[in-house]
Amino acid sequence: MHSPTTPYRTGGLPLALGAHLIWGLLPLYLWFVSKVPAFEFVGWRVISSLPLCLLILALRKQLGELRAVLSVPKLRWMLLASSVLIAINWLVYVAAIQSGEVFAASIGYYVSPLLSVLAGTLFLGERLSQRQWLAVAISTLGVMLLAWEALASLGISLALALSWTTYGLVRKLAPVSALTGLTVEVIVLFIPALAIAWHFAQGPDGSAILWSWHDAALIAFSGVVTAAPLLLFTLAAQRLPYSTMGMIQFSSPSLVFLIGLFVFGRPLGTAQLTSFALIWLAIALFIVDLLARTRKAQPR
Repeated sequence: MHSPTTPYRTGGLPLALGAHLIWGLLPLYLWFVSKVPAFEFVGWRVISSLPLCLLILALRKQLGELRAVLSVPKLRWMLLASSVLIAINWLVYVAAIQSGEVFAASIGYYVSPLLSVLAGTLFLGERLSQRQWLAVAISTLGVMLLAWEALASLGISLALALSWTTYGLVRKLAPVSALTGLTVEVIVLFIPALAIAWHFAQGPDGSAILWSWHDAALIAFSGVVTAAPLLLFTLAAQRLPYSTMGMIQFSSPSLVFLIGLFVFGRPLGTAQLTSFALIWLAIALFIVDLLARTRKAQPR
């Protein structure tokens, strides 16, 4: 159980921020592949990720760990669940960005940190300090303002928030290393991904990966943008309380929000600007508290 006095493992904060920086910039990448159907693109994400994950495991001499995990029924079921959850999350997110629902995607990941904090306190026995509860209250107000402005697309936001929060909780509870768990997930999804790729290859437009060398390179790069942040995220989840991971998660939808504003040209209302300020005030409070507790826990 994590409490305000529990020592933190070092390195968790940079890993978490790195993961969310990549996710925050992901809409720019998805814009370049927007002509690829969402289902087909998610299929290629899985197909492209598997060789990369297996290569890294082989280089780190951890293939034996992969076999050990697959031999444990409980872990197989947990990672099957996490595989389904991450697939749903990928599909909804890609479809939302491709259809121009950038703010809806952003709001989904604004709601998710609040659910993560709730999950951390309810299921993992984590306790928050008074300053952290204040940050949660401020961010909740900000998210409520955002949600009120986007009721028409709230279903997209809730699907993203629920799938991601549950995925993170399952991965937090599964005693599996970050890379091994991710590799199992893409193995589980590999056959469905191949079926999806084959289905689209039979269509009138053919397989997107054969359209041009440019399209093939962009689609193949999806393995990197998929595996790298998930690996960083799961490494960070093993080092930080889940509630803390939830608050740090506000950084990526904030980047998505700014991209929607300045790149996709979405209008910014007064309520959105106010909620944005409230959420970043909450992030600042939480990170200041986290750094203070980290310094206090360090040996002198």
